[in-house]
Amino acid sequence: MKIPSTLNMISELIATPSISCNDPLKDQSNQAVIELLATWCHELGFKCEIMPIPNHSGKFNLLATLGTGDDGLILAGHSDTVPYDNWQFDPFKLTEQNNRLYGLGTTDMKAFFALALTAIEQLLANNMQLKRPITILATANEETNMAGAKALTDSLKGKYALIGEPTGLQPIRMHKGIMMEAIHLHGQSGHSSNPDLGNNALEGMYQVIGELLKWRKQLQTKYNNSAFQIPIPTMNLGHIQGGDSPNRICADCELYIDLRPLPGMDLTELRSTLHQRVEKTLQNSGLDIKFKALFDGIPAMETSIDAEIVTITERLTKKLAGAVAYATEAPYLQRLGMQTIILGPGDIEQAHQPDEFIAVDRLQPMIDILTQLIVYFNK
Repeated sequence: MKIPSTLNMISELIATPSISCNDPLKDQSNQAVIELLATWCHELGFKCEIMPIPNHSGKFNLLATLGTGDDGLILAGHSDTVPYDNWQFDPFKLTEQNNRLYGLGTTDMKAFFALALTAIEQLLANNMQLKRPITILATANEETNMAGAKALTDSLKGKYALIGEPTGLQPIRMHKGIMMEAIHLHGQSGHSSNPDLGNNALEGMYQVIGELLKWRKQLQTKYNNSAFQIPIPTMNLGHIQGGDSPNRICADCELYIDLRPLPGMDLTELRSTLHQRVEKTLQNSGLDIKFKALFDGIPAMETSIDAEIVTITERLTKKLAGAVAYATEAPYLQRLGMQTIILGPGDIEQAHQPDEFIAVDRLQPMIDILTQLIVYFNK
């Protein structure tokens, strides 16, 4: 029962590319990372299952379980990283400098797996007897479409889940959701000298934007949660494109929006309301309306402040559980009935940045938290 040192594991994980990207020319398989983690888990006695993601060639989840039962602790994270650019360091070589470990995925979030395995190895070396199972879950495509998390089924057994995303060692029990939608209007082109010759999609989109801003104000009046730094749902009008010439009536116009709902706001209901409001606004316009989800969306997440996983992680970290604006895989674990917390050693400010790093002095505290958490759930 021997696995590499913590730093060696981090180094090997960083050296194994697993970029996920919507651009197929940049997208990579995560199979090598999953197999590497499975090898180490197997050395510790875990039963390992490598699960291909349906309709996503070269993408896999790892489900590794030590012990038996349905009420154990899941230590979860994603195996993929974002693409990189403008790095001074080699993104695939772990570089230690100024008490920092540089490398693609150090913070977000490959290093977490090495810390979790180190904690487990140390407990097993001290002959700890597991009363509840421990599961290591590594997923695919978190950075793009959440395909790995969405593929999870009730074959994943557990009562408690910790996701090691970068939180600065603070437990996070809430996050906003994400919904991104494209609205496309099609009218009729014609010479600008006579408006009757066409139907201007750009003018129609002007009406839509006014209605969206009105709806945004209503949502922000109705929903408020002071736990968040920005306590209201946000809606961003992020992209618009229409027309081709100033002397030609615009036949097509498209708008992209980003909506970040609070816990308690349902994505399906929001999307339905969006469609209804746009259609009502343009009901007599003669414009053709098409909607497209830019991706399926991620629900908002909330774990009760009284949940056991919240109270124990608050006690271990000596920090109150907080709320963040970014989204994670937590809703998909909650869907399977697990009390879920987000807690990791990195800082979110480092995620997706050139020369991503994790502070060396964060490693041992995270190992200690994981060790105590495992012991707590095996009392």
